[in-house]
Amino acid sequence: MTDEELVVEFALARLDHPGLDLDEIAAVVVRRAGPERQLDFASRNLAQRGELRGGSYETAVEYVLRTVLRLRDDAD
Repeated sequence: MTDEELVVEFALARLDHPGLDLDEIAAVVVRRAGPERQLDFASRNLAQRGELRGGSYETAVEYVLRTVLRLRDDAD
């Protein structure tokens, strides 16, 4: 999944759940993506942070949130 596709998924999840915080929206995206995509997100995040291990779900959620925030900040 590209960063642009991830942002679209995030935006759609946010439309479905307008009352949730951004980290909760990221968790929704990870749950919707499934286990294989969750591991992909987690491995990308760990590689970016230079770490070898971490909880896959939490790390995947962090990756989604960091990617969306980074792309949002780049647009400003």
